[in-house]
Amino acid sequence: MPEKTPTLSLPYIQPGQAQKHVTHNEALRILDAVTQLSVISASLTEPPALPDLGDRYIIANGATGAWAGHDHKLALWVDNTWQLFEASVGWRADIAGSGETYRFDGTEWVALDQADLQNLPFVGVQTAADTTNRLAVSSDATLLNHAGGGHQLKLNKAGAGDTASLLFQTGFSGRAELGTTGSDGFAIKVSSDGGSFVNAMLVDGSNGHVAIGQATPDQALTVAANAVEPSVQVRNLGGTGGAAFRMTDDLSGGDWKFKIKADGSFKLRNETAATDVLQIANAPYVASFLGPVGLPSFTVATLPAAGTAGAGAQLYVSDEAGGAVPAFSDGTSWRRVTDRAIVS
Repeated sequence: MPEKTPTLSLPYIQPGQAQKHVTHNEALRILDAVTQLSVISASLTEPPALPDLGDRYIIANGATGAWAGHDHKLALWVDNTWQLFEASVGWRADIAGSGETYRFDGTEWVALDQADLQNLPFVGVQTAADTTNRLAVSSDATLLNHAGGGHQLKLNKAGAGDTASLLFQTGFSGRAELGTTGSDGFAIKVSSDGGSFVNAMLVDGSNGHVAIGQATPDQALTVAANAVEPSVQVRNLGGTGGAAFRMTDDLSGGDWKFKIKADGSFKLRNETAATDVLQIANAPYVASFLGPVGLPSFTVATLPAAGTAGAGAQLYVSDEAGGAVPAFSDGTSWRRVTDRAIVS
């Protein structure tokens, strides 16, 4: 029959043994020392000078005095001496003063909050992670803060044909996605059902050209500010209705459309009034004003220099002798259109 138990080395009472109470009490003492293990400290290398009965410590590395040579053992003060116990892999101890929990890994005691967190298979914060979502967080918000200067959130993919994106969902069904999806161009996509996505915007990664909607970024949407002729281009990619640029002010109700018609002519339209205001034919470039044409109004005293305005310039003189009248510049003077007399 063995003399001790295999796990805690508690002494067995042997057949025909005298003073059985001694062996029994020794087993109880070991149980009292290691069960529900709570120690005063795990950082001391030498015994305290005045320990109390039942004080327990985990001996730190580099022990001296009565603890010398017993690093990482459990020390119990009983019967005016230190009783020492070997820990087994997996033992846990609560540090009474700090509330920390230590685990013995077979070599030393390690604080669980200092345990190795590398290469964990899953991490779930208030939710369960799985093989697809190996990091899962259920929270009102998630903060990723800087550790000095800036901070980058990196989404890396293996190849251009893969996806690196942020997906926005409603009820776990996708509704919007932004990132590099299926190419290295940056896209913003939307969906009404989570299954079919359409491009709202696509930026070509090679040249920065931008396409809105289902267009392709074969031309620049905007030209850099230091370009010779900054411009915005709206292109007709094969449709029959021409190409239009529309400006709307929801506050004032203003709604205007500039349109290049299919025949190449230009039209300015007030969409709010459903009225065409200006039309310029493609050739011979005849301008048609589809409403009254207003000339800038001046008094005789405030007329600009006719030479500066240039021959052919027109304006309206509100206080000319004989009544208000339109006038034109002959390059030197302003003349009334009614009789070509110089305005005076």
